[in-house]
Amino acid sequence: MGVRSMSNIYAKLYQASMDADPVKKGDKVAGMHFNPLLHDEVQKVAMEALMKNKLYPTCSYKTETHDDYVMVTCYMTIHDIESSTAFIEINGCSAMGGLDKFGTGQAMSYSRKYAFLNALNLKTGLDNDDGFEAKPFKKIPQKKSGTKHGSNTAHVNKDVQDIKSDIQGCKNIYEYRMVKKNVDPYLETALKNKSPVLYKEISDLLETKGDELNRRTNA
Repeated sequence: MGVRSMSNIYAKLYQASMDADPVKKGDKVAGMHFNPLLHDEVQKVAMEALMKNKLYPTCSYKTETHDDYVMVTCYMTIHDIESSTAFIEINGCSAMGGLDKFGTGQAMSYSRKYAFLNALNLKTGLDNDDGFEAKPFKKIPQKKSGTKHGSNTAHVNKDVQDIKSDIQGCKNIYEYRMVKKNVDPYLETALKNKSPVLYKEISDLLETKGDELNRRTNA
């Protein structure tokens, strides 16, 4: 089947939106009540629909570094490859990352993902949209132990449950940023080497919650 001939770039973008498949969500992260939208899947769906309609996206980024986080804004331009003058600019979509070596790249991926979602109004295929309707975590009662090891384990588990509740309770990106600032030192000192499973669980939870709130900010 050949590519349709269209003279109007907006008509092409409309058709690309109609052609786009629903985005398949990823597997649930431990402790979360929803399935995250993965960057690679969003980009795959978006690029297939755009290329089918002779459209090609390019991105530029603006990075702002703050005391405890980096904010990256993606400015996407969709070009009509059949016209050297036709293009559509997608308003800046922002995402937050940490100050570690992965933070900027992570924020760039998130912001580009949101730009694709906004440009094509991509369908996610699930009613529960990134946990907007998710219920708060329920704290799991910990059994008391008479041994020193049992007491320490119960204490760690209680801390983890409290941290999960704090993360899930964040209503906006600013609350999330404050919670993450308090949680990060605990992860490094109390969990990273002593409880790698719990460390990964909380790290994944932070990443997924940050993704949710960043997307909500750009909705």
